[in-house]
Amino acid sequence: MIKKRILSAMLCFLMLGMTSCGKSDSSQTSVTTTTVVTGENDVSSPTGVTVTAEPVTTVPEPELPKGNLNNLTGIYDLSDEAVGMRPVAVMINNIRKALPQYGIAAADILIECPVEGNLTRMMAVYADMTRIPDVCSIRSCRYYYPILALSYDAVYIHWGQDPTIAAETLKRLDVDRLNGMNNSYVFGRDEERRKTYSIEHTGYYKGGLTVSALDKAGIRKELLEGKDKPVFSFAEKPSELSDTSCTGCNIVFSKSMESGFVYEDGVYRKLYNGDPHIDSSTGEQLSFTNVFVLGTETEIIDSKSGRLSMEWHGGDGYYISQGTIVPIRWSKDDEFADIVLTDENGAELKVNPGKSYMGYTARLSSFTYEA
Repeated sequence: MIKKRILSAMLCFLMLGMTSCGKSDSSQTSVTTTTVVTGENDVSSPTGVTVTAEPVTTVPEPELPKGNLNNLTGIYDLSDEAVGMRPVAVMINNIRKALPQYGIAAADILIECPVEGNLTRMMAVYADMTRIPDVCSIRSCRYYYPILALSYDAVYIHWGQDPTIAAETLKRLDVDRLNGMNNSYVFGRDEERRKTYSIEHTGYYKGGLTVSALDKAGIRKELLEGKDKPVFSFAEKPSELSDTSCTGCNIVFSKSMESGFVYEDGVYRKLYNGDPHIDSSTGEQLSFTNVFVLGTETEIIDSKSGRLSMEWHGGDGYYISQGTIVPIRWSKDDEFADIVLTDENGAELKVNPGKSYMGYTARLSSFTYEA
């Protein structure tokens, strides 16, 4: 009897299980989920299914430049005190007997032009009048240098001038300037150099006294409206100019004067007639991100002295940077106008941020470069 009851119960259980398996009831269905953690989102999926969540992409805010824009270099390194202040352009003696100069490596733009005697003279332009070092040796004015300085609304620094066209130009244009011939406060003779140099190669400018010297002379320190902008159309970052490579170049000014450049570590290192051009205050070779070779014309206007006139209105040229080169054009409408650089088609030239060398030569046809 007991065995019959057990057997009957088992049959009943089996019948109930079969009936249950034949029914469909979603309310009774249980689904177990697994959570996949990505670190960004939590995504649920049925057991056994792998779900890869797309990470949330956060667009970073653009990094704002730090510091104040240097209008001569396109780099944000200008001191707070110099914001809105004029550049300073200093005349530099470039005869071999005056080498090495000092203080010129700190210049933001270095300009070289032909002068009498098959020589050149340079003009070092500093954006920050509060950070100019002592500069030596200082030389006299030739009339086209202050005209170039006016392109930047720069205060002009010189030691004398030729008594003819240079003196007339300084007076006619009412050039703001400091002259070593009558200003012992901010000019002096380097006594150490006087031991071994001729006296005309020993004049120096006391750069640290610039601001107070301008105040003493009553010279305007603030940039004119319209001049308070970058002097070039600067690119955001350095880049190659073209597919034409330039690992070195040579600018011929005369039969006895050349400036060469060799590309190394992203800059062009300057040569003086084949030798490294050194600043004795740093012991380093002059170097530039940008080299501009600007064609001009010259003419002897004083047969006795050999003094020259120089075409400053414009011409053809080349722009060299980042190991590459492109042909360009340059122009300057009048004495006070900006110097405008364009490509061969007349489009505004994009210039890489950094220090620049500008060589004006009447022998553009003699310019050579190495690929």
